Amino acid sequence: MPAPLCQIETSPDLPDRADVVVIGGGIIGVFAAYYLTLRGLSVVLVEKGRIGAEQSSRNWGWCRQQNRDARELPMATKSLDLWERFGAESGENTGFSRCGLLYLSNDEAELAGWARWCDFARGVNVSTRMLDATEATSHGAATGRAWKGGVFSASDGIADPSNAAPAAARAILKGGGTVHQMCAARGLETEGGRVSAVVTERGTIRTKVAILAGGAWSSSFCHQSGIRLPLASIRSSILSVSTAVKGLPDALHTSGVSVTKRGDGGYTLAISGRGRVDPTAQQFRFAPQFLPMFLRRWRSLLPGGLEGVWSGHETLHRWRLDSPTPMERVRILDPAPDRSTIELTHRRALDLLPALRDTKITAAWAGYIDSTPDGVPAIGEVSSLPGLILAAGFSGHGFGIGPGSGHLVADIVTGAAPIVDPKPYRPDRFAGFAVGKVSDF
Repeated sequence: MPAPLCQIETSPDLPDRADVVVIGGGIIGVFAAYYLTLRGLSVVLVEKGRIGAEQSSRNWGWCRQQNRDARELPMATKSLDLWERFGAESGENTGFSRCGLLYLSNDEAELAGWARWCDFARGVNVSTRMLDATEATSHGAATGRAWKGGVFSASDGIADPSNAAPAAARAILKGGGTVHQMCAARGLETEGGRVSAVVTERGTIRTKVAILAGGAWSSSFCHQSGIRLPLASIRSSILSVSTAVKGLPDALHTSGVSVTKRGDGGYTLAISGRGRVDPTAQQFRFAPQFLPMFLRRWRSLLPGGLEGVWSGHETLHRWRLDSPTPMERVRILDPAPDRSTIELTHRRALDLLPALRDTKITAAWAGYIDSTPDGVPAIGEVSSLPGLILAAGFSGHGFGIGPGSGHLVADIVTGAAPIVDPKPYRPDRFAGFAVGKVSDF
C-alpha cells in the first residue's frame, strides 16, 4: 500500500525553455524550485510520477538537529528556521511544529554517546539536554517503564510527509514556476561541454542549469552522462496505526522502535536503521565503497530479494532519449514492505506503549533510501559537466533538511552567499574510491 499523499494539479503546458529545470519532485527538488522562483528565475520542475510520492512521503517526518552528523548540523539548524518561515511566506501548511523529540534508553553505552553529542552541540549553540533517570521516566510515562536516561531536544520537531512536498509545489505554482507530473526527464543535452537542455518524454526544455534531485534514481541518471555517483539504496519498511489515545509523545525514539504522531492523528511506527539491501548491478558496482558502511550496520541491514531489479532504479543500462526509459515503466517506486519487519515493529510498539495495544495496522509501505558511502548528501555542481547541480544521496536524513538543502542549491545556482558552507557536500569527494570519514556524531 502506498504511503498517504496529498495530490496537486499539474501545469498544463511544458515550456520550451527556462532558466532552471529541476529534475525530481521530492522534498529537495520542490524546495530548490521554490527558492529559485522567489529569486525571480523561470523554473520548470519535472517529475516522472507524483510530487512527493517516493521517499519524501515514506519517512518519519522528523526535522531534527539531535544526533546529526557534524557536517549536516548547520544545515539542520537552518532548515528548522526555514520550515517555520515557509508557512508564513507561502501560506501553505506542511504540518511543521517544534514539538520536541524524545530519546529514551536503558543502555549505558548509548547514553554515553548521546552525552558526547550533547556536549558537542552546546559548543555550536544547539539547544538539547540530557535527562537523568527521574526525568526520562517522567517524560516517558506513556511507556509505563523506568528509564536510565534520555535526551529531549525541545527545539526540534516534525512535519507531515503526506503534505510537505505538495505544499512546497503549490507554492512554486503561486510564485510563477511550473510543475509537471508524469513527465520523466530522460537525459541531458550539452553544447560546448556544458548543459544546454533537458530532454523529457514530453519534449525538450532549453536551459543552462539542470538540478538533479532524483533520489534513488540519481545514480543511474548520472550514468547516462558518464558521471559516476556512488549510491546504494536501502529498502526501509514502515507502518501506521490509527488511535484516539491522548498523552503519547509526538515523537519518541528508542532502540527497539520509534513512534511519530501523524497529521491525521494516527502514529507512524518504525525501527531505526533496519532495512533490506536488494542486490542490483549498481550495488555490486559500488560495493567496495559501501562495504565499510554495511559492515558497521550488519545487525540491522538484512539481505533482500529482487525488488531492486524489478524496480529498475539502479540499472547500469544506457537508455535512449527518444524511447521510454525505466522511469516511465516504474513511475513511482513502491516496493513491497518487508513483512517480518512490519510484524516486529508492531509487536515492539505495542510492548513499548500499552495505549497502542487496541490499535491495528492501518497501512504499511516501503521506500528506497538513497545513501552515499559517508552518509552525507552530494550537493553541488558536477565539475565534469558544468550546469548540472546534484542534490542526492541524503541517506535517510533528507526530509528534515529539505528546506536548507533547497536553499543551498538556489544559492549555488544564483551565486548568492551560501546559507551554509557547501564544501562538506561537494560531489567530487567521491572521486575514485576516496571515502570520507563518518563523523563520530
